[in-house]
Amino acid sequence: MAALHEMTLTEAADRLARGEMSSRELTRACLDRIETVERSLGAFLSVDADGALAAADAADAARQKGEVAGRPLLGVPLALKDVLAERDRPLTCGSRILENFVSPYDATVVERLRRAGAVFLGRLNMDEFAMGSSTENSAFHPTRNPWDPDRIPGGSSGGCAAAVAAGECLASIGSDTGGSVRQPASFCGVVGLKPTYGRVSRYGLVAFASSLDQVGPVTRTVEDAAQLLEVIAGHDPRDSTSLPDPVSAYSRALTGEVRGLRIGLPREYQVSGLDPEVKVAVAQAVDVLAGLGAEVKEISLPHTEYAVAAYYIIAPAEASANLARFDGIRYGVRREGADPIALYRATRGAGFGLEVKRRVILGTYVLSSGYYDAYYLRAQKVRSLIRQDFLRAFEEVDVVATPTVPTTAFRLGEKSSDPLQMYLLDICTLSCNLAGICGISVPCGFSKDPRLPIGLQLLGRPLGEETLLRAAHAYQSATDWHRRRPPLESRGAG
Repeated sequence: MAALHEMTLTEAADRLARGEMSSRELTRACLDRIETVERSLGAFLSVDADGALAAADAADAARQKGEVAGRPLLGVPLALKDVLAERDRPLTCGSRILENFVSPYDATVVERLRRAGAVFLGRLNMDEFAMGSSTENSAFHPTRNPWDPDRIPGGSSGGCAAAVAAGECLASIGSDTGGSVRQPASFCGVVGLKPTYGRVSRYGLVAFASSLDQVGPVTRTVEDAAQLLEVIAGHDPRDSTSLPDPVSAYSRALTGEVRGLRIGLPREYQVSGLDPEVKVAVAQAVDVLAGLGAEVKEISLPHTEYAVAAYYIIAPAEASANLARFDGIRYGVRREGADPIALYRATRGAGFGLEVKRRVILGTYVLSSGYYDAYYLRAQKVRSLIRQDFLRAFEEVDVVATPTVPTTAFRLGEKSSDPLQMYLLDICTLSCNLAGICGISVPCGFSKDPRLPIGLQLLGRPLGEETLLRAAHAYQSATDWHRRRPPLESRGAG
């Protein structure tokens, strides 16, 4: 039997329900694991051991009293990306400008997880304000990949993926603006789900790009992702973009049956720079689905080549507006100046890191007089074309299959001096956000030397999570990549 910290969320919930262990035992096992491996990973920004154990004890007491109805996660330890508001806990967004800020309220997602009985272990590291693909842009420390601590875990939800892969928590909740859940899931060999835009409330999620951001789970299995989505999805009147559609019983969709399911292979995703081992692994994964009875056909998403350019106009423009609130006046770090302009300059100059400054400056530029039509408006038109490409494709197929990332995880510092190369890593993931559809990354293999995880990305139509999860689960059930664990101890962790 697996160690407690190695269990899936679903397994843990079942064992807790059967009384085979207590939440305190499970939570203590995760905290011990954090103590063992965290020094070599840096997945957490802060750990709340006392709060987690108190919540675990409360969960155990509630279970003894029979107070379990509507609490599917009662006593299960999770961790949160440090971009989601959690009452009375730090909310830094990986930035010095919020270094000492403590949230006075819970995000809607956190409220729903609390009601479901979840235990929160701590706050997970991230690229500053979710701007990055490697978690090297955290103002506090980089996070390392559990499969090779000399390599990045991906980003911006790198702490989420590394912590789940390393067994520090049973699952985590991150955010995905251009692939920030799916890409690190691929690099770390775990599952990352980006729901349809509006499927999960953004209330209490610190905004990077409001029309692109979406909260999503990082887990060890598709079953766990489905379970968490059932808990966190649903309409929220506090979020004007929240969709009113009822939440499905996603777990019931995991039948393992994909016979007749139509899978599209977009020719445009055979991108320049696609690692041959990634290409082979993804092709073999599609063959597995075909062997299960799925129908595979080539499709075209003709405006894919413009996605990176459009994204890196729209996202910085929205970031420029959203980050204007961090000015030293209302909250966060404050650097005094002789006048308001000097105060802003000193505060934002000291509080923001290089990548955040780069994107804010770029976003301000494309929104400025004389450039708005040439850049921002044109990028929004391209975005509409990309969405139309997907909607037309979904008239022919049920799911689109692509690599999650063109390569495996690269070495720390390898791309830090070349932002463009870092941005191009998002080429397979960011169209999903531009189109507002749903996507998932599942483990589908490893490179040979070095041995690093590879992810298969499946994309579904808007509110098509049931079909998406069904396909991902069928593939997972026919393979064992998701069962592989990084050999942290042999690398001298802790």
